[in-house]
Amino acid sequence: MSYDLLLALTLFAFVSSITPGPNNLMLMASGANFGFRRTLPHMLGVVIGFTLMIVLVGVGLVQVFDIYPISHQILKVVSVIYLLWLAWKIANAAPLEGDVQSEGKPITFIQAALFQWVNPKAWTMALTAISAYTPDQTLYYVSLVALVFGIVNLPSVSVWTVLGEQMARFLTSAARLRAFNWAMAGLLILSLYPVVLG
Repeated sequence: MSYDLLLALTLFAFVSSITPGPNNLMLMASGANFGFRRTLPHMLGVVIGFTLMIVLVGVGLVQVFDIYPISHQILKVVSVIYLLWLAWKIANAAPLEGDVQSEGKPITFIQAALFQWVNPKAWTMALTAISAYTPDQTLYYVSLVALVFGIVNLPSVSVWTVLGEQMARFLTSAARLRAFNWAMAGLLILSLYPVVLG
């Protein structure tokens, strides 16, 4: 891979990883509700799950969409239903009383890793990365693209978790936390706009 292509890939990985999307909105909500330490498995699930997704998509899983076009539509429907369910869970995550960070359970590593397969933004990122930044779809180039994303993704998603954790200082009442969670749920639903119309 040429230096210019590697630089372009790194920039694409950074921009697509740092911008708002279902993963980052959920991490911000988790940071606000549970703090950085308890959100760490969620963050690692996003990074490792997405890195593995790039490898599997790159080595041929995307061909399933070519052979069975209906599978792409089924994935869209499942993604929308799952994201709506997650939005409902986020909206109702605010505890009614007590210590905010001691109640409830954050998303686990496995849940976050599996979520990548129904995350529309993750699919868009993976498909674009493989089609635009692999001179040929050999395991070497696919692995290189996955590695770049893995390296860039962790600090990017960490920013959103820290942002949520810092916002928790202002979310000291159940009413404020509930309002924040409803806002995050609404933004998560808005993130479905391109999927529904696409």
